[in-house]
Amino acid sequence: MTQRASFWDLLRPLELFLCSFLWLEVIYRLFCVETFFDRGLLYILLFSLPLSLLFTLLSSLWGERGNCIAAGILLSLSTAWYIIQAVYFAIFRTVLVTKSFNMAGQAIGNYWRETLVGIGKSLPCILLLLLPLAAFFLLRRVAVLEERARPVELGLLAALVVVTQLFAGLCIHLPSPGTMTTNELYRQSFMPDMAISRFGVMTTLRLDISQSLFGLDAPDDDVLLPSVDGSVSSSSPSGSEVPVYAPNVLPIDFDGLIAGETDKTLLNMHQYFSTREPTMQNEYTGMFKGKNLIFLTAEAFWVGAVHPTYTPTLYKLVNEGFVCKNFYNPLWWYSTIDGEYAACTGLIPSNQVNASFKYTGKNQNVMAYCMGNVMRGEGYPTTAYHNHTYKYYGRDLSHPNMGYDYYGVGNGLDIKTTWPESDLELMEKTLPQALAQGTPFHLYYMTVSGHMNYNFMGNAMSKKNQQAVADSGLSEPARAYLACNIELDKALEYMLRTLQAAGQLENTVICMSGDHYPYGLDSTGAIDELTAPGTEADLIEKYRSSLVLWCGSMDEPVIVEKPCSSIDIIPTLLNLFGVEYDSRIIIGRDILSDSPGLVATNKKCFVSDLGKYYSTTDTFIPNEGVTVPEDYVSNTYKEVQRMFTYSERILFNDYYKVLGFEYVPASVEASGPHTPVPQAPATPETTLTPEAPVIPEA
Repeated sequence: MTQRASFWDLLRPLELFLCSFLWLEVIYRLFCVETFFDRGLLYILLFSLPLSLLFTLLSSLWGERGNCIAAGILLSLSTAWYIIQAVYFAIFRTVLVTKSFNMAGQAIGNYWRETLVGIGKSLPCILLLLLPLAAFFLLRRVAVLEERARPVELGLLAALVVVTQLFAGLCIHLPSPGTMTTNELYRQSFMPDMAISRFGVMTTLRLDISQSLFGLDAPDDDVLLPSVDGSVSSSSPSGSEVPVYAPNVLPIDFDGLIAGETDKTLLNMHQYFSTREPTMQNEYTGMFKGKNLIFLTAEAFWVGAVHPTYTPTLYKLVNEGFVCKNFYNPLWWYSTIDGEYAACTGLIPSNQVNASFKYTGKNQNVMAYCMGNVMRGEGYPTTAYHNHTYKYYGRDLSHPNMGYDYYGVGNGLDIKTTWPESDLELMEKTLPQALAQGTPFHLYYMTVSGHMNYNFMGNAMSKKNQQAVADSGLSEPARAYLACNIELDKALEYMLRTLQAAGQLENTVICMSGDHYPYGLDSTGAIDELTAPGTEADLIEKYRSSLVLWCGSMDEPVIVEKPCSSIDIIPTLLNLFGVEYDSRIIIGRDILSDSPGLVATNKKCFVSDLGKYYSTTDTFIPNEGVTVPEDYVSNTYKEVQRMFTYSERILFNDYYKVLGFEYVPASVEASGPHTPVPQAPATPETTLTPEAPVIPEA
């Protein structure tokens, strides 16, 4: 065995790990992070040093063979994690966190075609990520120590690990330019996409594990408890000709709750919600009271799916009824199930659990303002359907807890096995049954026909409707996306025709939003092709979408310019159906109220009545002709922080139960595997009349 000359031989494994981590971070950043050159590069260097020293220590405890094995294992595991993240990002356009391992495995198992495509898209990145590991196996004899390091050397390495880590941590506390501080991102708001951009892949993994075990630091007091006038007043001055509207509040005894509360978190929540400004009732309050409600979350439904020629029913529903010109549908942490959670609860989902919806079902949270529980309380029969595996994402737990008798593939809903399944077939097998049971009724659908991949080989719905878009002149991904949404369009056309045949068209409200934008179109050019150049690269505008809020009894469209998003759907429906509710304890706001609009995205970008804020560049772009007050951006950003914080606290503290709500969920037996969906006779073909006016394209 060759005798080492000096302590400086330890630089060999240190150089191996440090150079490897910097290479891995640079390659991942090139392929998977929006902005390459920013201060994140400095933090990546700072945090790579203590990690490299730690790996050097762990691979210096043995003899030559043991050190070589240890270094190989450490580098292999690290490389594998970078590759997994790159493939996961290529598929889902977000970051994989440890809490979602089970769901990620379920997704990959069900969507193996998408996984193969993701690997193919990531292949150049994967090959580059493998280079440090290949270099190690070629140079391993000179990259590791030939013998165990001396005790004093090991002690010095351990000390350097601690010192460099403390130094990097101290740098987090240095004054940070921008509205979102580095300290907030590191300690208070674990947002994986932002963390990877700012701190790198391995530090994000450490933060992920740390917050899972120990939680996050609470935001500052000025964020949690702003100075707000808690008084409630009418929305208009009293007078004989000006309507005076009451606030949407319930007689919750917050003073009594505050006086008797010893838990610090709950005390904070009582104080906040007691002073939060409610939304006011308005001219649309109770407009739909007593009507049927069909509520849908449509897979990957987005503004690019709305076309007057190829999807005329979607075009009709979007451009009639309430027309929300500035509706956004952000992509949250766990893709479809988080988008569904936002639309169904009025809350921002949390990234601290393995899907917020699954958490509510597993823990039987009181979901007081989910429409299933609300409409069941109004005497409606309430049923939910999903035309894919019924247990997927834990819907067999969450959807009965929302107040629905729930059916999916595998527990009573018989749908032809394709990938994806047909929304038209889903509607044909369920809507007649609802009508046969009498009115009013409430149905909820989670559709699947619009699911990626967007091509004509692996997508049965795109293939089925391929000829309908053959003359569009669009690229294949854009054509395939439109084609699979033609199936959704057919389902909605069938819905309207069936309702009209039953005499219920004017008595039915249809509300539909997407779960997320079609991230399967990223990097294909189709997003810009279906919207406008530069949309895909815009962290806000790529989430601009369409909302269907329509009723056959409406004589003309109502144009809404206010910025709004999927979390605003529930309070809007509650007001339209004349349900008594407390607007202070739902994070979303009634779209039709006079309250200011505010849309928050997963990266804490926001859209307000005055403009748009991009957190990644700390840039606020005001709307044309507006005057932005001093401190407006920082104060609005704090409100966005509160939206995130109190959404999570409502979830984790079962806050509606704390407040005394006691809605009883639908029978859990309905989620079991042996309850068939009763069938009703098919409805005959009927032509829709009268013909609705067509609104010209903008």
